[in-house]
Amino acid sequence: MASNKVNEKLQLAEGVHMPVIGLGTWTVFGERGNAQQVKNAVKAAIDAGGRLIDCAWNYGNEAEIGEALQDKLNEGTVKRGDIFITTKLWDTHHNPKLVKRALQDSLRKLKVDYVDLYLFHWPVSFKDGDEIVPRDEHGNVIFSYHDHLDTWKAMEECVDAGLAKTIGISNFNSKQIERILANARIKPVNLQIEVSPYFQNSRIIDFSKSHGLTVTAYAPFGNPARPWKEADQPNALEDETLQKLADKKGKSVAQVILRWHLQRGLAVVPKSITPSRIKQNMEVFDFELNEEEMNTIARLDRNMRVYVEPIALSHPDYPFNEPF
Repeated sequence: MASNKVNEKLQLAEGVHMPVIGLGTWTVFGERGNAQQVKNAVKAAIDAGGRLIDCAWNYGNEAEIGEALQDKLNEGTVKRGDIFITTKLWDTHHNPKLVKRALQDSLRKLKVDYVDLYLFHWPVSFKDGDEIVPRDEHGNVIFSYHDHLDTWKAMEECVDAGLAKTIGISNFNSKQIERILANARIKPVNLQIEVSPYFQNSRIIDFSKSHGLTVTAYAPFGNPARPWKEADQPNALEDETLQKLADKKGKSVAQVILRWHLQRGLAVVPKSITPSRIKQNMEVFDFELNEEEMNTIARLDRNMRVYVEPIALSHPDYPFNEPF
């Protein structure tokens, strides 16, 4: 049973603690966000007490995030040690020779000397280089094939070099995680995966926790604004059951969902470019969901994954063909 109490940080390693709620910064699709909006979002998150900024090389906005961070550091609002920065190794940089360079590129853009957590973003490799999705003349994605263990060793060397305090994985299945754990010199400390009320992903969460990994939920509301959403697919933010719970608590549906994630023992990185929503997303520590309410949300699960990564379906390392 999940506790209704929530710690505001999760311990990743000795001396490294990650805030349990932060700002997701994936700005692709409908709510794209221009450079100024990205900067404003980061500043709004920090002003609202947010101390976790979740980034990635392929999001294409690390430079803007870095400028916003620098502004807040220069103001004296926060110190570097107050902010937990996550970024991610993209699919075109899995070649061990490219890993350190890719992280250094992210650090340069973010204007910091290290990240607190560096994640292996996806277990599928694309053609080496800096083109986010390399394609051939027929429009097909050009795959590459790098052993996860070789890439992981290069990530371990980033820790050795002081460029990352900790390393982790994202979108890996249980078999892929087991292989990393069995061979790693520096163990992964975090798994970032899709989790929402309609896709609760319980098996891999339980598996990861049993192996000592913390878990971060992305797309915590199921990304209802996604352009590939089908008309008959439900929107968790409009769910009647969740709305009744929100009304009962005097909170928004989004806040109830975020609180549910936290009481499951997860960290969560909701994405928004709207300062008022960003502030609201941080205000989830002043109420609790009881066991019955947690169970009510648990019954909403539809096993509805929305990030299936269709461009990688035919890659041998595609993660979602396994049960979990």
